[in-house]
Amino acid sequence: MEKFIQFLINGIAIGSIYALMTVGYSLVYSIMNFSNFAHGGVIMLGSYFGFFAITILKAPFWLAALIAMTGTTLLAVVIERLAYDPLRRRQAPSLYYIISAMGISIFLENIVLATLGADFRNYPPLFQTSGFYIGGISIGKLDVLILVVGTISLFGLMWLIEKTKIGLAIRATSFNLRAANLMGVNTEFVIFVVFGLGGLLAGLAGVMYGLRYTVWPQMGLITNKAFVAAVFGGLGSLPGAIVGAISLGIIEAMATGYISSNLRDLIAFVLLVTILVVRPSGIMGKATEDKA
Repeated sequence: MEKFIQFLINGIAIGSIYALMTVGYSLVYSIMNFSNFAHGGVIMLGSYFGFFAITILKAPFWLAALIAMTGTTLLAVVIERLAYDPLRRRQAPSLYYIISAMGISIFLENIVLATLGADFRNYPPLFQTSGFYIGGISIGKLDVLILVVGTISLFGLMWLIEKTKIGLAIRATSFNLRAANLMGVNTEFVIFVVFGLGGLLAGLAGVMYGLRYTVWPQMGLITNKAFVAAVFGGLGSLPGAIVGAISLGIIEAMATGYISSNLRDLIAFVLLVTILVVRPSGIMGKATEDKA
């Protein structure tokens, strides 16, 4: 039983990071009906921003996270303005957005490879490796930090969406962008805010992932799992994205502990295929025309 609880805690911790990644996908999809695969590149750069802020600027953790989040917020907004806004104005099909997003992802990855190289970089040990022990269960201080920061960030986002005027505008736009525009909602500003929020959380996710694991140019590929989590929970559903991400983290932890770490990724993508076959809308997803 102690072993099960240990794996459960580890799974919730990594699932919290996945959740920070996943909500960026879900927010953009809820508004624009396409999967923003460039989000992985933004997360990767957020991890690098945090790493260099700590190692070169000697910034404390909170300042490094703030620098990373600021950088990725600006990057996400710039990507939207340069790559997606022209397509939206021409009313291009969703396929064009996906191709553009994939191109941006490859561009960001290769820019980092060309300038910084392919070396793996490890964050300095900012937190003691020792943790807390409850019976035979070990809870690492970094896991506690990830859980606390992830929980606060995600609840803050949910509060913003559910309790504020801009949140109401986001929900209205996600239901029907054209109708919201006709009703006086500034949909251009809503899209700007959505990409900014996605970029903000991408920076935080990048720093957290770098702290727990490592940083490398191809780490944006790890966000494929965030896409799996978004589909599992239901594309376009913010609560579904969070539930899907936490569930995926737990499934991976259990697979690593009870089966094999080599099969962890295989299980994740088998899960994706299964969900697409059995329930394409995901656990909490809704039909496209009713996804708000």
